[in-house]
Amino acid sequence: MSKEKRAIAAVSKEGEIIDLSLVKENDAVERYIYFDDPEGKKIYWHSTAHIMAQAVKRLYPEAKLGVGPAIEEGFYYDFDIPGGIEETALKAIEKEMKKIIKENLPFVRKEASKEEARDIFEKRGEKYKLEILEEIPEERVSIYQNGEFVDLCRGPHVPSTGFIKAFALLSVAGAYWKGKAENPMLQRIYGISFESKEELQAYLERLEEARKRDHRRLGKELDLFSLHEEGPGFPFFHPKGMIIINTLIDFWRKEHLKRGYQEIRTPIMLDRKLWERSGHWEHYRENMYFTQIENREFAIKPMNCPGGILVYQTRLRSYKELPLRIAELGLVHRHELSGVLHGLMRVRCFTQDDAHIYMEPHQVKDEIIGVIRLADFFYRLFNFDYEVELSTRPEKAMGSDEMWELATSSLEEALKELNLPYRVNEGEGAFYGPKIDFHLRDSLGRRWQCGTIQLDFSMPEKFDLSYIGKDGARHRPVMLHRTVLGSIERFLGILIEHFAGAFPLWLAPVQVVILPIAERHLSYAQKVKATLLEREIRTELDDENATLGAKIRKAQNSKIPYILIVGDKEEQEEKVSVRKRKEGDIGSLTLEKFIANIQEAINKKSVE
Repeated sequence: MSKEKRAIAAVSKEGEIIDLSLVKENDAVERYIYFDDPEGKKIYWHSTAHIMAQAVKRLYPEAKLGVGPAIEEGFYYDFDIPGGIEETALKAIEKEMKKIIKENLPFVRKEASKEEARDIFEKRGEKYKLEILEEIPEERVSIYQNGEFVDLCRGPHVPSTGFIKAFALLSVAGAYWKGKAENPMLQRIYGISFESKEELQAYLERLEEARKRDHRRLGKELDLFSLHEEGPGFPFFHPKGMIIINTLIDFWRKEHLKRGYQEIRTPIMLDRKLWERSGHWEHYRENMYFTQIENREFAIKPMNCPGGILVYQTRLRSYKELPLRIAELGLVHRHELSGVLHGLMRVRCFTQDDAHIYMEPHQVKDEIIGVIRLADFFYRLFNFDYEVELSTRPEKAMGSDEMWELATSSLEEALKELNLPYRVNEGEGAFYGPKIDFHLRDSLGRRWQCGTIQLDFSMPEKFDLSYIGKDGARHRPVMLHRTVLGSIERFLGILIEHFAGAFPLWLAPVQVVILPIAERHLSYAQKVKATLLEREIRTELDDENATLGAKIRKAQNSKIPYILIVGDKEEQEEKVSVRKRKEGDIGSLTLEKFIANIQEAINKKSVE
């Protein structure tokens, strides 16, 4: 049977994803699940994680099992291995996994009471599994067994270990148990698996390219930012990094001004009572930082919305002002566990390109459509494709059922009117409202969650917001929270990897570098530099005592869009010899002609 037709699980008529072994011969199923399905990949990867754990237990019998989920791409499993392991051990684990796959052991699901499960894992000395077991509210649990290996797991899994055709273990990292620094440090092994060796090879090649594009490495090489132990999760931006951020923000401001947004700035620290009123104290406190001033408790803002609401409340608003689009590039702080911090992608402080739109109920759909079109404009500017998710009411939420129904249907109607495909993400909305999330696809096909639109009927109620309507009476506005880029810092990290550090001309921190051939050409080179800077073209002069070839290689490694070479001929004719990134030598131009060309290219904001 071909891999396209090889089902690995099934969906029952009740909508539950189940093991194929639970499908009886005459049972009707809603559908079968294959590897190419999103659910299929997770099942396949989670099953491979079990095989890896089985191999580790065979090689390291004293190892204790943590957790082993499928993730965005692939899987990991956490182990407490006496003495730890290095990446050199991965080959031996892979070899043992191949044996287990060849054994074609069935994944057998068993239902057990918590007491029975406790007895199983106590006998095996699996202290972390026992801890997980105590946190499960249900009285019965499911256990999976393949060969001698037993794990506490909800499943489902592929029918047998032999279903896994191609895999690779990728890396070893440290991870605190449950992500808490006070807990033991475990060894986390990452891996990936596919249905064919060709798919695996293509993935590994893409992974190697991703390593070359790692924003942490390029950020250091290009002198954009740095990370320091003195401030974990708090990035330090260097002059060149600030040029990119400021250029991006300047463009963001201009585009928002065109669309009727007004910009504000609110404090980063506000009284605890405000956060209690907004609901953040109850629903988001574990992610916040606190301090005291004169025996008064304050919270450092994790979000901009409560401060923006105070600005709205400074005077009575009229329906004539609505929709009122208020933007803020607000610095927010969120407590992230040290184990999840990752360069600019996961930080503890960042600038959120926020906006809050206050509107009348009949304006809701048009405003959502306007935000979607703005997001589309920005993403296409950088050649990003994107996918859209609609996230619905979470378990912990504020507001009535009616509020949530109205908010969710408003978001859906806007998406349908634009004929925008979307996926429903059940239970993943914000605590105060449903949301639309934009997931960008970069040049390597990786997904990044950036923009979001959250409709909120609850916050205006909590803060008793109002406006005077046409009828002269007070009415409650609807509030829309939105970001387009999301975190400016994270978006910079994504851009670094998307463009492999070779930023578009308009965004590049250095747009032109001038290389004098000899010391006698330095005076003319300085004159050229001064002219370019006067025309607001970001320019550097390399006057190091090095060969021209070495200077060209240095400029190319710095990914500078244009290299200008000046020698005797250029000085005599008041020209510059131009080399363009990716194209090489494009000939000699007068300085004025070069300036006209580059200014036109900058204004186009092309990504080429």
